[in-house]
Amino acid sequence: MNTEDLQYTARTDELLAIRCQLGEHAAFDELIRKWAPPLRRYVARVVNNHDVSDDIMQEIWISVLRGVAGLRDCSKFRSWLFSIAHRTLMDRLRGQYSISIDNDMALDEIAVEDMEARHNEARRIVEGGLSSLPLLEREVLTLFYLQELSLVEVASVLALPIGTVKSRLFRARIMLRDQIAH
Repeated sequence: MNTEDLQYTARTDELLAIRCQLGEHAAFDELIRKWAPPLRRYVARVVNNHDVSDDIMQEIWISVLRGVAGLRDCSKFRSWLFSIAHRTLMDRLRGQYSISIDNDMALDEIAVEDMEARHNEARRIVEGGLSSLPLLEREVLTLFYLQELSLVEVASVLALPIGTVKSRLFRARIMLRDQIAH
């Protein structure tokens, strides 16, 4: 998405959120139509379980419905929405994941390849590697690359300093590269 598209989308979301705050049910339905697919992809990649994903999606939309009236800056709807999704996921998965980090891992840069020619095969390989990563790494990669949130937005969603988000992205890229290589 280019900058103009992102600005248009943010402005459209802002207006829809304001309409929701004014009680327009059609505006909420429109937000669901627009944001349910990206949210579903995000949740599905984090939990890897269809039934659990459906339950979490319901919880997210209930939270959005209850909280949209209190949203102070409607221009930040997207990051607010993914923050709700993140909190809902973490509440649900709190006891089900552990962090295992290989401290001896070499921290070198990952080369960015032109994936246009092999899009389908590469996507399958990446999704397979992504699904095998620990939750924190899978989530940060999903938010940044697949949901196309900026570093600032990812930091806001995860309630982390931007430096921590950068570190997690760096570590997650290396882990993903290692998963794909094997």
